Amino acid sequence: MPDYLDDLRLAHVLADAADATTMERFKALDLKVETKPDMTPVSEADKAAEELIRSQLQRARPRDAVLGEEYGVAGTGPRRWVIDPIDGTKNYVRSVPVWATLISLMEAAEGGYQPVVGLVSAPALGRRWWAAKGHGAFSGRSLTSASRIHVSAVNRLADASFAYSSLSGWEEQGRLSGFLDLTRQVWRTRAYGDFWPYMLVAEGAVDLCAEPELSLWDMAATAIIVTEAGGAFTGLDGRPGPHSGNAAASNGPLHDELLGYLNNRR
Repeated sequence: MPDYLDDLRLAHVLADAADATTMERFKALDLKVETKPDMTPVSEADKAAEELIRSQLQRARPRDAVLGEEYGVAGTGPRRWVIDPIDGTKNYVRSVPVWATLISLMEAAEGGYQPVVGLVSAPALGRRWWAAKGHGAFSGRSLTSASRIHVSAVNRLADASFAYSSLSGWEEQGRLSGFLDLTRQVWRTRAYGDFWPYMLVAEGAVDLCAEPELSLWDMAATAIIVTEAGGAFTGLDGRPGPHSGNAAASNGPLHDELLGYLNNRR
């Protein structure tokens, strides 16, 4: 079985380069922002970070395919790097420090490509999280300055902390009543949003999180970090991994209840 540690080290190198690019333009008064066809914003920093990562991957892993939010897919083969140059662009353009670069390596497997390496780097928060298949999940500033992380042991909804992004998507999908019922059952709710709830689940600071509509590049890195930390990461349909267009993550013991509420079948 491959150990993926060389790929993980490369992911850190890529993240270091992306962090330098994104932090240079963070809070810039002349930052250029455009609106994409799906009405979401994209900044010059998003594009520059993805171009930089793609360029470095072309040199370091020329046989691997690359899928990125801003420039689509390039190449074919059993290995594919999946990139979100800035997850949380709306925060980035408003100078809110909760945003991150997401980097994942996925490999062809039964049931489709599966993440085997994941890294989330949030330089404005001074935090980074990562995992490689079979090696556990970690947080720190670098590979040599890291602590292993693990999900919580909370096993009652009444004791659980639930994080989410917003309410509008749940209402659009007809899931709002179940969502609200869940918020009434848990101990605490907070709308941290984007990548952060998944990292808090992996660290054991939060016990549950979910989002109703996501893309693969939003989930590939976070999925393996949560699962290597001992948690569960599925779609709202219960399918393991980042392939359902939405996500539910938990410490494990509470996952069935989480899905039950969000699917209105409690």
